[in-house]
Amino acid sequence: MTDPDALADRVQDGELRLHELEDHADYDTAATARRLLVERETETELETISDYTFPAERAEPNVENMIGAAQVPLGVVGPVAVSGGAADGEHYLPLATTEGALLASVNRGLSVIRVAGGADARVTKTGMTRAPVFRVAGVVEASETVEWVEKNVDRLREAAESTTSHGELLGVEPYVVGDSVYLRFAYDTKDAMGMNMATIATGEACSIVERETPASLVALSGNLCSDKKPAAVNAVEGRGRSVTADVVIPGPLLEERLHTTADAIVEANTRKNLIGSAKAGSLGFNAHAANVVGAAFLATGQDEAQVVEGANAITTMDARDREDGASDLYASVSLASLEVGTVGGGTALPTQSEALEILGLRGGGDPAGSNADALAEIIAVGALAGELSLLAALASRHLASAHEDLGR
Repeated sequence: MTDPDALADRVQDGELRLHELEDHADYDTAATARRLLVERETETELETISDYTFPAERAEPNVENMIGAAQVPLGVVGPVAVSGGAADGEHYLPLATTEGALLASVNRGLSVIRVAGGADARVTKTGMTRAPVFRVAGVVEASETVEWVEKNVDRLREAAESTTSHGELLGVEPYVVGDSVYLRFAYDTKDAMGMNMATIATGEACSIVERETPASLVALSGNLCSDKKPAAVNAVEGRGRSVTADVVIPGPLLEERLHTTADAIVEANTRKNLIGSAKAGSLGFNAHAANVVGAAFLATGQDEAQVVEGANAITTMDARDREDGASDLYASVSLASLEVGTVGGGTALPTQSEALEILGLRGGGDPAGSNADALAEIIAVGALAGELSLLAALASRHLASAHEDLGR
């Protein structure tokens, strides 16, 4: 067996580079050697970072230059009571976070939703996008390119789908800006989040566009996708999965459990999430949807950078009159671009696989895509619970005292 100290010496002496260690040793030995080198050069002890439970080889598709693993506290909320197009019944939702009081707050919202009979949730649109940008001489060539694309979507579909056994090209939307042509390809990627799938498929289709039109490919991603950035196009057109969850909470239940009223929550939502967000120029009109999305992403192996799109959500609250003169509360959250999968990427890592097992959603669904749809619906209900709980705390002026009580 190769000595990790000797490997670290060779890196320090300039014989090897950090990323070459796996060529000279197994994955765990390479990680150990790399960690020893970092300890020497930074004068630190990485005892906790070195304490991971899975073979380093399992992480090879997910990280380079591995030295260990980061541990984030993992809890569960729930049961999440949901009646969805794919998810149904009660589910425990794993959330990984370092923010104290988050899970307690979400659990409070979920308990109220559960007593109210559960939430409804539906994925309303699906489509992972990739938008390459092409160069043309001017608007005449741009128009020629767009016209060809619109008449030959079937040819592009055949080329794109030749690269995958699962993905389906749903459509291609062209955009022209001067001498630049953007083609926004959208795919049904089934139970995979599908970013790599969409990229590879789009690359194959681009070769035909270049061959048959005056356009020359500049970049396979032209940022009209738009991946890992706040973007209005995702808020309007969606990306990944567009999903909405809603519930009606009886007025007496609001007063008993959340110590507030429908009218107070509606006013807080309007002045904070709608008017305040508009004044701030925010792309997300919600209280803290990213909290649940981010914690669920870490727990279940999603691409954590795509929390940016997942937070692209609108929370609505409306008071509905009762016969007794009081008001019930209609509450909803609509996430325009929630990019999730149950196969591929980080979902195959041991901890994340177990988290998906808790949900009963590990691997591909039957029919294909149903597991990822269910995951999106459950996360949406979790986000709705978080919105409901926080707005109720604000409306009843209990936010600061709740954090004090929990010692945060």
